[in-house]
Order: sequence, then structure tokens, then C-alpha cells
Amino acid sequence: MKREKEIEAFVRLLDVMDELREKCPWDREQTTESLRPLTIEETYELSDAIMENDEMGIAKELGDILLHIVFYAKIGSEKGTFDIADVMNKLCDKLIYRHPHVFGETQVSNAGDVIENWEKLKTREKDGNKTVLSGVPSSLPSLVKAYRIQDKVRAVGFDWNKKSDVWKKVKEELSEFEHEVDSNSGSAKVEQEFGDLLFSLVNASRLYGINPDTALETTNLKFIRRFNYVEKRVKESGKRLGEVSLEQMDIFWEEIKKTERENG
Repeated sequence: MKREKEIEAFVRLLDVMDELREKCPWDREQTTESLRPLTIEETYELSDAIMENDEMGIAKELGDILLHIVFYAKIGSEKGTFDIADVMNKLCDKLIYRHPHVFGETQVSNAGDVIENWEKLKTREKDGNKTVLSGVPSSLPSLVKAYRIQDKVRAVGFDWNKKSDVWKKVKEELSEFEHEVDSNSGSAKVEQEFGDLLFSLVNASRLYGINPDTALETTNLKFIRRFNYVEKRVKESGKRLGEVSLEQMDIFWEEIKKTERENG
């Protein structure tokens, strides 16, 4: 019964998409190129809902992304290149092929084995990635891209023997960065060394089971929340930001930190 309800809802979405494409001037004009930036925006809105732990928001944003998937498939069907059935069947074929431990005889002992098999199978696929790193999208945000690069090479054995060994690399990169800063080597060299330092920190986060993008976004949100409090307290004092000393702002900053600690 549940499956029938899901199929009915999906068919309804396809029918609505057909109607929109035929009768709505805006929907009729859209192309894969025009939809691309909107799809990226919707993905970030989903990310926001996830970070806010907004379950209903997640459902809404997933709907928006699903609309885009159906939209791209509709355009593909109009061109005669692919349709929504092709999209789903290709996905199912890929999932079955890359999960031989579920649909075949391969044995795995943990999630790490699954990822390792996944990456190896990807390089063997006829239309798959020709190299281990060719599957990393060029347009990924740099922090996410660094994590994905390191995770992919880990899956084929290119990794530290002990995760604690990474801290030696982090300290080495920090030392090299400080050296270039102290030597006034120029912005290009300093930037390069800072990039190396960030890359090593991303590596450390991966080894210790921390997603660097999520960690940084959590800190961003925390900083915004605390600075908004500082701004509010400054306004309550009858002044504006820029009219109070750093020392006074630090007092307000410590106030909100203390409140957060007390509230858990």
C-alpha cells in the first residue's frame, strides 16, 4: 500500500511537470543551462535546512530538488536523448553494480570496505571515471573538494598508516607557512603555503571522522549568533558598532559565551 502511494505521488509529479512545460511560459522557456544555477541554489537551501535540523524544511527542499530532476528529465525526453525512466534505471544499475556485497557474493566487514570497493568499481566501469580523481567535480567548493580528493585516494590505499601521523604534517605545513610570512616572500608564496596548511587540516579532519565543511559551517553559525548578540548589546547601550572599544565588545562576547555554556 505504501509503495502504491509513492508511485501515485511520483506519477502525479510527472503529470504536473508535463502540464507546466506545455502551459506555463516560464517553464516552457527553461533549458538545462538556465536551470543549473537554480539547482545549485536549491542544493544550498537543502544544506541550510539540514544544518538547522528542520525536518519539514528538509522535506520541502528535497521536493524542490526532485522538481529539478524531473525538469531535466523532461527536457531530455523532449530532445529524445533520455527520460526519467533512463535516469532511474541507470541509477539502479549503478547501485546494484557497486554493491556486490548486497546483490552479489562479495564479502565486506565494515563501511570502509564498501567505500574501497565502490571506488575500485567506478574506475572499471565502461563509462565511468578514467582515473581515481576524475570523478571529483571541478565546481565543488574548495573545502569540500579537498575532503573528497583525500577520501578518494584513501579508498585506494593512499593514506597515513596511523592517523596520528597527520599532525606531523600539519605542524610541518604551519612551520612553512610561518616561514614564508616572516620572510616576506610575497602573497603568491604565502597563499600557496596557507593552502597546503588548510589541505593538511582537512586531511586531519577526515582521519578523525570530522567533516570539515560541516565543522566550519557550525563555527560560522556560532560566530554569527554571538556577534548578533554583541551588536544587540551595543545598540542597547545607545551606541553603534564602531563607537565602542574592542574591550567593550569582548565583554559582550564573553557574556554570550557564558550564557551558552550555562544553557548547555
